[in-house]
Amino acid sequence: MTTKALGDFKDSAAFSLGVELELQLVSKRDFNLTRGATDLLGSLDYDERFGEIKLEITESMIEISTQPQATVDGIAADLGGLRDTLRQHCERNNIGICGGGTHPFHHWPERRICPGDRFNDIYQRYGYLAKQFTVFGQHVHVGCTSADEAIWLTQALGVYVPAFIALSASSPFVDGVDSFYQSARLNAVSAFPLSGQCPPLGSWQEFTEHFAFLQACGIAQGIKDLYWDVRPKPEFGTVEIRVCDTPLTIEQATSLAALAQSLSRWLLRTRPPLHTAKQAHVARYNKFQACRYGLEAMISDPENLCQTPLKQTLADLLEAVSEDARELDCAHWLSPLKQAVAENTGDAAWLRAREAQHGNLNDVVREASERLMGTNN
Repeated sequence: MTTKALGDFKDSAAFSLGVELELQLVSKRDFNLTRGATDLLGSLDYDERFGEIKLEITESMIEISTQPQATVDGIAADLGGLRDTLRQHCERNNIGICGGGTHPFHHWPERRICPGDRFNDIYQRYGYLAKQFTVFGQHVHVGCTSADEAIWLTQALGVYVPAFIALSASSPFVDGVDSFYQSARLNAVSAFPLSGQCPPLGSWQEFTEHFAFLQACGIAQGIKDLYWDVRPKPEFGTVEIRVCDTPLTIEQATSLAALAQSLSRWLLRTRPPLHTAKQAHVARYNKFQACRYGLEAMISDPENLCQTPLKQTLADLLEAVSEDARELDCAHWLSPLKQAVAENTGDAAWLRAREAQHGNLNDVVREASERLMGTNN
């Protein structure tokens, strides 16, 4: 097995941000997934001023990523520019672009792996899981000023994984049926052997030793093999939150970035005690609760030996980080999250309501595509 060295942690500006969105490519004929990724990117006339547009694992996906930005408003501007670029080029190719964590009714054996050594390697290693990995997530990178800070923040953010899952949940439909989950996407991610929570590591030194151990055992080749919910990203100098479904709008994606930035500042400012060993016992249960029930989840607290409604935890959290949000000039982006928690709404509920209205999932995807493009909010 060829391994890739971890490399040094590249320090970055505190609380700088980057956002990646995996997006669905759908046919405008029936709004099923279409195999248009390589054709679309091959015809792209774009100077990357707002960030990158690139291939993902199968031909029905693309990934957009913003430039590193100091502010949430900068993220919003980049996502808007990327959306406008895609709108123009997709119209030429008669392709629709859609958010959401899963396509509601696609048939995964029909997917094709994108060309490229890395994609082919994933397919050879993981078999059919690679095609079932045609699911769509949002990743948020938060800049850290040191490697040890990144490891501490990785552990601290792990407690808030259910919050990000519930606020972004947009994958209630799988294989044409209602899964009863708010976020069914993460069930596909969980199949990979190095998915889940980062082990309880206390420093960059402990992390590098753990990573070297995984490589020596033949489990991991490089950092990309760690499908952890939250992971350090040494080459970017960031901590990466990886549990969010791709929202149905870029505005919701921006609000989630604002929460990540505000929460990170609050955590590093207040340095609450971490109970990583105890948290490890409840992490999978709490993650399941958030995926299955969304904002209605009950979250287990291993320190106080009780359960708490996630809605209450989220309301308290959004209040707690409000001062940091004001300092970062992103408080206005948290308002939609507060409203969603107060009114118990979200993208999964929106998708179910459209299915109930139309009686078919084709029109649900059509409306979702219009929603991402900003023409049907």
